Amino acid sequence: MSDLALPSALAATAPQADRIGRGEAIAAWLLTAPAIIAFVLMLLVPTLAVVAIAFTDYELGATSLRFIGLANFAELMEDRGFVTSFRNTAFFVAVTTPASVIGGLALALAIEGGRRGRTFFRAVFFLPVVSLMVAMATAFQYMFHPTIGPVNALLRSIGVAGPNWLGSSDSVMWTLSIIGVWEQVGFNMVLFLAGLTAIPRDLYAAAEVDGVRSGWSRFWTVTWPLLGPTTLFVLTITMIRSLRVFDIVATLTQGGPNKASEVLLYTMYTEGFTFFRMGYSAAITVVFLAVVVVLMLLQTRLIDRRVHYG
Repeated sequence: MSDLALPSALAATAPQADRIGRGEAIAAWLLTAPAIIAFVLMLLVPTLAVVAIAFTDYELGATSLRFIGLANFAELMEDRGFVTSFRNTAFFVAVTTPASVIGGLALALAIEGGRRGRTFFRAVFFLPVVSLMVAMATAFQYMFHPTIGPVNALLRSIGVAGPNWLGSSDSVMWTLSIIGVWEQVGFNMVLFLAGLTAIPRDLYAAAEVDGVRSGWSRFWTVTWPLLGPTTLFVLTITMIRSLRVFDIVATLTQGGPNKASEVLLYTMYTEGFTFFRMGYSAAITVVFLAVVVVLMLLQTRLIDRRVHYG
């Protein structure tokens, strides 16, 4: 092809390239359209609706509503029940998050370092994740029963008087936190196992050549730094799952005794579907969403830059 014919050939193929590009763009939008529509209809629109309702006095079943501004949020600040549920939620998160993360990491290290029964122990410790808390409620009520429960029976055998685990204001949140750890530690274990298998084995060999020989030294030198991104993800997921605690409260204590175990989502549920105060319930939901967003921003801003290497 001559030098004169080359520009004309390129000019002829330019419209064809543009048509191909437009076709690919249209195909991409068509393929992503179902996901976009589902996101808008099932997540974005309901969230915006909840935020809007939070500024009204809407009650479930009412035919009209009235804009009341920040009145619901002002009432929240003076509501002792809301303050109690917020404090109980914070306590639950503060106990279950570190215990679940550390427990999941310890189980993952133990299973990864073992030579036999890896599949069996993975299934055993992951079982709480796939178990329905509603179905397990009867088992926990029996285990923590103050008179016939095996937990107090074991304590009595060593001369210790066990408390009324689920019926005392002093112990109910500790008991729910123990159940929360049981529920989450298996999930965290699986995530840490995935992070451990992604660490190249030759790094351990190189560390051993450099004099790092003990298991504790290998953990701090190789394993823990390279588990940084996994740990951040596990920490974020665990905190969000702990903030969303509802099922164990609804099935075991219903917020009692005397609201000693009431948490944010259970308060939101009772205000909306027991007392039909949807506007007030929506205000609690907005506070809950704000707490989740703030925690995620703090984690990603303060921790993310310390655990990713590049």
